[in-house]
Formats: sequence, C-alpha cells, structure tokens
Amino acid sequence: MITDRQKRAFVAACHRAAGDYGLMRCSSGNMSWRVDARRMLVTATRTWLADIRTNQVAIVRLIDGTVLNHCKPSVESDFHAGVLRARPDRDVVLHFQTPFATTLACSAMASARFNVIPEIPYYIGPIAVVPYLPPGSAELAQGVIRALTRHDLAVLRNHGQVVVGQTFDDTIQKAVFFELACEIIVRAGAGLRPLPKAATASLLRHQHGKSRAGP
Repeated sequence: MITDRQKRAFVAACHRAAGDYGLMRCSSGNMSWRVDARRMLVTATRTWLADIRTNQVAIVRLIDGTVLNHCKPSVESDFHAGVLRARPDRDVVLHFQTPFATTLACSAMASARFNVIPEIPYYIGPIAVVPYLPPGSAELAQGVIRALTRHDLAVLRNHGQVVVGQTFDDTIQKAVFFELACEIIVRAGAGLRPLPKAATASLLRHQHGKSRAGP
C-alpha cells in the first residue's frame, strides 16, 4: 500500500525541484520515484510541479506501466518506468528543462564537452545525447531508456534533459550542477577551457556515484 506519507514526500521533492531550484516551469518536466520493487509514483499529466498536490500523483506498476489509481500519469511515464527497470541502482528519474542546458540541447553544442567543473565527472559522469524524437512517443521512451542504462544524465535534443539518482537530493543536485556547467559553457563561448583530461579521468575513477559530499 502506498501511504500518504510517501505521497507527501514525493510532492515535497517536486516542490523543491521546480519551486526552490527552478528546474521546471509551469507544466514542463516530470518526476518519478520507485517506492518498492513493483511500483513507482509519477507526476500526473500537465501538472505544474511547483504546485503539485497529492491527488496529482499517479501510482504505476513498473513491470508494464499499468496505472493503479485514478490519476493519469505524465505522457513520459513509459520512459520513467523503463529507466527504473533498467537501473535497479537508481530510484528517482527527473525530466527537467533549465534555460542554459536546454539552450545547448537546441544548438550545435548539444554534444559539447560538459566537464568544465569537477562536479560533472564527480557526481554525474559521462553525458548521453538522445536525438530529437516526439514527446510521449515509444521511440523517445526507447531512446531515453537506452541512454540512461549506462549514463546518469541524457540531453534530449530540442527538448530538455533527463537525470537519474539514488535519492531526491542526489537527483536534484545532479540537475542543478548540470545547469551550472551549461551556463558556464554558454557564457564562456570560445574562451571555454574544460577540465584537463587527467583530472576528469581521476574524478570519474574515484568519485563517480557520490551523492552528497563534495570533491
């Protein structure tokens, strides 16, 4: 049984992601959380995450996407369920659209070197890029699942970003640090200097997967 306490915890995380950190605007973006081996909570379709309430949280069966309550889930719920099935080491999936990261997703720099600050290799690791595919489509779901099977963050061309984490804090932090890196890339322009390759390799080797402590 999904408890009211679990729903409230999920809603509070949505409020933090959208309201406190500005990772989504209005009804853009969606979030899911694995609550047990069989089920996830996912935001309802067209929900504004900054204002979401517990009656706007769908309960979905992970194995086949069946909705278990009377709440219509996000149109992207298929990739949320698929990613959680593919990543038993991660419990939260967040689809977000921040200004600088989405600027890069809509530009020729979508495949940029993102390792410009230590937090990227330290917390996130290599970044995947998914070609533009229609929102809510089976093709997009398959592309996101493939990308996040081996990565913790994917850039969706002309769309946004998807990130996975072990906890709400881990997931939100990865999204915030990625937006920071993208802002640096956009503002630096031709003068950008990524981290040295040896430093990046060291951070990837020793620190990838940490959720709280800094480098």
